[in-house]
Amino acid sequence: MNTNIFRNYETLLFGFHISMLLQLMTWVAEIESTSTDKTELLLSNKDYDKDVLSGGNLKIDFEARTPSSTAPVGKITIEGQGPPSTGTQQPNQPTDNSTVPPVSTKNSTVSPVSTNNSSVPPVLTNNSTVPPVSTNNSTVPPVLTNKSTVPPVSINNSTVPPSHFVNLTPPSGVGRSKMKYDYGNAMGLSILFYDAQRSGKLPSNNPILWRGDSAMGDNGDGHDLTGGWYDAGDHVKFNLPMATSAHVLGWGLEKFKDAYEHAGKLDDMYDCLRTPLDYFLKCWIPSQQTYWVQVGDGGADHAFWGRAEDMHMSRPAYKIHPGAPGSDAAGNTVAALAIGAVVFKEKDTGYSAKLLEAAKSLYEFAKANPGIYSNSVPQAKAFYGSSGYTDEMCEAAAELYKATKDQKYLTDAKSFYDPTLAWGYFWDNKQPGCQLLLWELTQETKYKANMEDFIASYGPGGSISMTPCGLTYRGKWGSNRYAANAASIAVIAVADGIGGDKFLNYAMSQINYILGDNNLRLSYEIGFGNNYPKRPHHRGAACKPGRCAASSQDSPNIVYGGLVGGPDQNDDYQDNRDDYVKNEVACDYNAGFQTACAGLYHFAINNQLPPAEPAKC
Repeated sequence: MNTNIFRNYETLLFGFHISMLLQLMTWVAEIESTSTDKTELLLSNKDYDKDVLSGGNLKIDFEARTPSSTAPVGKITIEGQGPPSTGTQQPNQPTDNSTVPPVSTKNSTVSPVSTNNSSVPPVLTNNSTVPPVSTNNSTVPPVLTNKSTVPPVSINNSTVPPSHFVNLTPPSGVGRSKMKYDYGNAMGLSILFYDAQRSGKLPSNNPILWRGDSAMGDNGDGHDLTGGWYDAGDHVKFNLPMATSAHVLGWGLEKFKDAYEHAGKLDDMYDCLRTPLDYFLKCWIPSQQTYWVQVGDGGADHAFWGRAEDMHMSRPAYKIHPGAPGSDAAGNTVAALAIGAVVFKEKDTGYSAKLLEAAKSLYEFAKANPGIYSNSVPQAKAFYGSSGYTDEMCEAAAELYKATKDQKYLTDAKSFYDPTLAWGYFWDNKQPGCQLLLWELTQETKYKANMEDFIASYGPGGSISMTPCGLTYRGKWGSNRYAANAASIAVIAVADGIGGDKFLNYAMSQINYILGDNNLRLSYEIGFGNNYPKRPHHRGAACKPGRCAASSQDSPNIVYGGLVGGPDQNDDYQDNRDDYVKNEVACDYNAGFQTACAGLYHFAINNQLPPAEPAKC
């Protein structure tokens, strides 16, 4: 194209030409019109893609289904820039000044695939050998998005969502910033992991083919407790780490909304957050002053190795109430509900108000009934035993102040503040989050100093050791989690005016290690690139109906986006399903990682990301 910007009033004509076309579908675009024979679509940009700069990606995905093994041939024309192209152009050749070259798969090997022994028409997606589209003499690769209403297909015995392959080749950032790894794609894949963790009735747009409805009988004294996320590679629902994850993800969406918009993942992210938030609304019963904090017995659950859809054991539910308090679990949930109210305020005002109402009443319950939930619910102690509640109450009060501007909440948050150097940021320690939120809300220098000290302790030369290849090593159980969570604090701090390039360099070093800057050249995020864990400790990934993979076999299902626990202090790691320390995935492992990726992507698209430092190994 001769112009530098593709504007919203221009349209894209996209058509397939074949004797029998069963279905042509598109997403990440507005359909302006469809031809009578259903073989052509006239598309325009989504609102968040109104202007696409030269060299940027025009984000449109498609699928074409045919009744045989004949591959469809597609053509794309941009209207409003000149006459359409009339010939077939070879891959990687520049276009003329007016059109995008036709996209053809004549030589691709698209063939019928099968799922559950049933024949499925061949699918042409931008995961097949569609040549890149060239505009302005620069090659633009096909763009991948997160979800669609088209069900995934099964290829080579593994379930693959139709548009989620991620190329490990370092892409260019937008403008002057460069990304060594595609943080936007890593972020989008992480959303898929949370889709795979859904419990209860799955939505119609569920992109995980190997998941179905499960635990539909979950209840507490007859009260419906279906929904939410399964915790990790098991099927217990623990509200403390679930709320931690929801809060960290919501905070990242608040700070880096443009990252999700630019990647075409904003609606997916809202859907992602609704799952735990809807569940928390079920768990909190204000009229009974009861909050349900766990569904499933850890011992019985861990004794069952199989799919969530095949569970038949009893799933008891456990609650806190004035006689058995739990300010930590309740406070953490308040923080999640309150940040949910903030991020949904423009998206869905009614839902935002509902979340805020629940957050305020649950906060009053937590404040009036101080205590540690795992003392009240001993069934949680062996899995998520809590050490205190003031850190969670600080985050709860701070987020409520952010949502309401009611001074009483800020006063409370300050009263729960701990000025000492934090051990880390994870499900049992919210101290860094408390300190950073108080800096956001007050701009008082003591809170800024807390953040500077915390990141310094995690960075090179700090008090916390690093592996030889550069991962901050805080503990063996989920080593990637601690490093990624510190990276999430770092990028939010930069957005709040603390740390600058120093903090961004630290965050990049940790996320880059996780995505491939390590001694194994391995992505610890499943599905990112070509070299990633194939045998995570995850029941749903390991099992198909009637059978589960042996320890020596790769998982038959891919739990896309899951972040495995990580290496030991010497960078040693084995892809071993039986090693739940290094190779399990969990909701709280992904939350900080996803927010850190969103933050790095935000700074890249705003031309503020410094060059990545070389890998240490």
